[in-house]
Amino acid sequence: MKRFIILFAAFMLGIGLLMAQKKGGITSEMLNEIRQGYTGTPAQKAVKNALAQNSIAVLAMNADNAAMIDTHFSDRVPTKGITNQKSSGRCWLFTGLNVLRAKMIQTHDLGEFEFSQVYCSFYDLLEKSNLFLQAIIDTRNLDITDRKVDWLLSNPISDGGQFTGVSNLITKYGVVPKSAMPETYQSENTSEMAKILSQKLRQYALELRELKGSAIQDAKLQMLKEIYGILAECLGVPPTEFEWTRYDSKGNFVSTATYTPKQFYDEFVGADLNGNYIMVMNDPTREYGKVYEIEYDRHVYDGDNWLYVNLPIERIKEMAISSIKDGSAMYFSCDVNKYLDRTKGTADLANFDYASLFNTEFPMDKKQRIQTHASGSSHAMTLIAVDLDENNTPRKWMVENSWGAASGYNGNLIMTDQWFNEYMFRLVVEKKYVPQDIMDMLRQKPQMLPAWDPMFLPEE
Repeated sequence: MKRFIILFAAFMLGIGLLMAQKKGGITSEMLNEIRQGYTGTPAQKAVKNALAQNSIAVLAMNADNAAMIDTHFSDRVPTKGITNQKSSGRCWLFTGLNVLRAKMIQTHDLGEFEFSQVYCSFYDLLEKSNLFLQAIIDTRNLDITDRKVDWLLSNPISDGGQFTGVSNLITKYGVVPKSAMPETYQSENTSEMAKILSQKLRQYALELRELKGSAIQDAKLQMLKEIYGILAECLGVPPTEFEWTRYDSKGNFVSTATYTPKQFYDEFVGADLNGNYIMVMNDPTREYGKVYEIEYDRHVYDGDNWLYVNLPIERIKEMAISSIKDGSAMYFSCDVNKYLDRTKGTADLANFDYASLFNTEFPMDKKQRIQTHASGSSHAMTLIAVDLDENNTPRKWMVENSWGAASGYNGNLIMTDQWFNEYMFRLVVEKKYVPQDIMDMLRQKPQMLPAWDPMFLPEE
């Protein structure tokens, strides 16, 4: 009996220690205090009743800001036609191609023109498959629970991306007009195809990790052949040669000729995408004036990782204004869904008043939002316009979007300069618009950042 009492006492002591170790839970006393957060005042009841029948965004819409933003812009790049990525994550590709088509239309006096996005998508997914498989081969001596291997297996493939994918893919494979390779259901609705490809790539990863010697590359080749077949069935077979008839901006016939994708690019675009552009970023969580590179953040295994110069927002605006004034559109990315009125097509901090709706505050600044995963770049668009006041200070900006002509403001989004400060992240700009001191920064050895940094998720 005495032994039982001792064991019981020890057991109860253990329970007590365990309870002490878990201090921090909600006690009944705390719950009584917490319940005071809702006391059923008339104002709280009114909000509760409204929220029972309406979305938060509808109720938070600021009636004092209901009027449409002035749509005049002091400086604008001429563009023709709005594209539509539909249910795919290819904003980065549409944006990059839209930058190039604006130049092509101006240079060659064309009417509306569109590059084939699915042509580039095909090779993007093929190259990403090879990138994944070769990365699995390169890391096969690491344990499968290693952070790098785990990240690869968690992210085998997606149709999201960024500008280095545009530059590396087009430099390697060229481009074709949309008429030479039109969209398919799968190219416009990519989720099912992505699941199939991901499943196959993860299966292949396990197989490759077990192989030795020359058998590894032989197996990879067979795997890529199977991936190619799936892509051809989903997206079509990319043309190696095609005929294209050119008309000028007035609809007059100019010529008909046969091209390879590389010949078409060289004749009608011809820009050095890898050497003529730089990416700049406004990330207040990292030191300005430094160059950063993101491991595995590329589309082509033998291509370039994403590399950028981190700069204060005002330096980025200087280059953006110079480019727009000279008629050159730019690749631009941001946290698009923050304070976005999709009906008007405006991004404005005054669009929604969540603080008043819930009688609270949202005081975090840009740096704090990034640090806490509350904000990050999510979508790429084409920066085409700025409205400057008499002091050459921007009031608002406009981007050409890829959500179709019926979305936003005639297919575009207008953002206030205050919104631009808070939610703009990346810009790709031609070197001729970059001041020399920023070009000098690119001589630094880049600081390598891990692929799993949440700031560098693919833009969709």
